[in-house]
Amino acid sequence: MTASPRTLVVLGSGGSIGVPVIGCDCRVCTSTDPKDSRTRPSVLLQLPTGNLLIDTSPELRIQLVREKIALVHAVVYTHYHVDHLFGLDDVRVFPRKLGHPLPIYCNDEVEEVIRQVFSYAFHPLADLHSPFVLPQLRFNRIDETPFELLGLTLTPIPLIHGRFHVYGYRFGDLAYVTDVSEIPARSWPLLQGLDTLILDAVRPGASLPSHFGLDAALEVVEKLKPKRTYLTHLSHTMDSTVIKLPPGVELAWDGLRINF
Repeated sequence: MTASPRTLVVLGSGGSIGVPVIGCDCRVCTSTDPKDSRTRPSVLLQLPTGNLLIDTSPELRIQLVREKIALVHAVVYTHYHVDHLFGLDDVRVFPRKLGHPLPIYCNDEVEEVIRQVFSYAFHPLADLHSPFVLPQLRFNRIDETPFELLGLTLTPIPLIHGRFHVYGYRFGDLAYVTDVSEIPARSWPLLQGLDTLILDAVRPGASLPSHFGLDAALEVVEKLKPKRTYLTHLSHTMDSTVIKLPPGVELAWDGLRINF
């Protein structure tokens, strides 16, 4: 029997300030190639049982409208930084369609930040508002233990992101590893035997304190040897017309679809 199709949609492949960068007239920022327009990082898993969103970027509404995604059934977070979190208010349209609060899967740090930043959603009088006015959320605490969601097993991959500890995720033969400056020793075994790796590579050359540069990302690719790799969290310095990549490695782009 053929398995039902599962697709990962790259909603946003850009870095924390997106591309084009405000006020920049470099070749990538002024490009008319749609692949050079990079919104902030987020991906969506289209599963037979529903749509699973990983992170809520500040351009979430634009991303979902662009990809014609009408409903999200759950959200999983990698961490709480602005470029991965601040589109959360846009999910408020989904609980009414679902008939219940939107399930949110995150660790305790992310939940704490959400409750602070979006405190209006948890005000004692919040339930007096229309469901379209406030996001209605139900938290589910996660740690490094694999968990089941919408019929899919997600394995959290602990990562170091500068001075922060964040999660990547593996599902089946695909891993999403954004916002990483170091892969801890205990996480390498979780990344073995991949068909597809989506990996942070913010700029050509050397790494930044909190992100892999291209050199470090390619070292990871050489060590893991996935069948194919897409680089994400791309700044405007990642120019596809200039950068030379080895076979099997490409720059991701907004709207990229990957079956897994």
